[in-house]
Amino acid sequence: MGCSSSSDAKDNQKIEKNSMLSPLQLGPIKLNNRFVMSPMTRCRADPKTNVPTDLMNVLHTDLMVKHYEQRANFGLIITECAPISPLSNAFPGAGGIYTEEQTQGWKKVVDAVHAKGGKIVLQIWHCGRATASEFIGGAVPLAPSPIAIGQDHQMTKKPHPVPKEMTQQDINEVIEQFRKGAENAKKAGFDGVQLHGANGYLVNQFLNDGTNKRSDKYGGSIENRCRFLFEALDAIIGVYGASRTSVRLTPTGRYNDMYESEPVKVLEYLLPELEKRKIQFLEVKKHAATDAKESEAGSGKDAYGQDLPAQQIPGDYFALIRKLYKGKLIANEGFNPQSAQEIVQSGNADLVSFAKLAITNPDLPLRVKNQWEINQNYDFATFFGGGEKGYTDIPTYQEQQQQQQVAAQ
Repeated sequence: MGCSSSSDAKDNQKIEKNSMLSPLQLGPIKLNNRFVMSPMTRCRADPKTNVPTDLMNVLHTDLMVKHYEQRANFGLIITECAPISPLSNAFPGAGGIYTEEQTQGWKKVVDAVHAKGGKIVLQIWHCGRATASEFIGGAVPLAPSPIAIGQDHQMTKKPHPVPKEMTQQDINEVIEQFRKGAENAKKAGFDGVQLHGANGYLVNQFLNDGTNKRSDKYGGSIENRCRFLFEALDAIIGVYGASRTSVRLTPTGRYNDMYESEPVKVLEYLLPELEKRKIQFLEVKKHAATDAKESEAGSGKDAYGQDLPAQQIPGDYFALIRKLYKGKLIANEGFNPQSAQEIVQSGNADLVSFAKLAITNPDLPLRVKNQWEINQNYDFATFFGGGEKGYTDIPTYQEQQQQQQVAAQ
């Protein structure tokens, strides 16, 4: 893989004394720096067969061990989302956390990262309506309300099924699955657990008024719509303790056909409540550029006639988050080392998580520390699924220099 232009190297020179490189105490664990590997579902777990019912019971490959081990120099690694049951998954090749075999597979990952001096947190997850029946043994997906995603499924190219509205029994069972997932994560040795409350998956579906039309204690008011998140979170805290439990949110994200009409009001209630629980950290992903696409120039509306994210939270996005949440905060979405440095220095975030740059730079903190060029040669075709290409074969800067020297001989 090639390196970026010389202008990127100059940008790195501006952050020689980079507070992103300073250590940070995060609950009971001490991080060597503030670079976080963002949770990314790379789909490299090993399906035993092509039978849909078996497809979700995937184990963890040695390739996954190597991938995470290579990035142990990041202050913190947050893993890809780990499904908590066969019905909670949306991606073939996503490693689960609901069987003993899966737990032992993750333990290999954890042990490898710890052996390199790294810290690693498991993200646990239920996809809710954001799946296809083909991937969950022909079952009907679960959701807070029977509202289907409006676009075709990105993998099956078919319309999303109308999900089943969850009963109280369904809710109780899923909360127990989150608790059991945390228990398995603890058995595997993870430094903590992150509850996936973002990107249009089940927890997010309960939070947003566009997907939650319930009339019981889980719907209607903001307090009620937050109830499912807190029940899942408290179940995890019961296993791990608050100081090793975290949450990820996308307050204005539109992925998976999501919409919340009053995100600021939700945040004004939700974030102080999270802070009261003294969780390990909160990770907030700002909406992506694709979420902010106007249907017509200057309209301020998306293709569905809804307000764009920038209309809903104008101004400095993370300044608002920081105002409402004083605990440890990870900012995510499109940061580079320079902008990460700036937001940490401003106090509007304590750490920054990286996705693409963590893929193409397994040694990103070392590149910044040593003012080495940043590799920005992304190969999107290798992001989701496949083998070692684009996953474990991307060299560090030093390996790249050695390869170039050999090639020049």
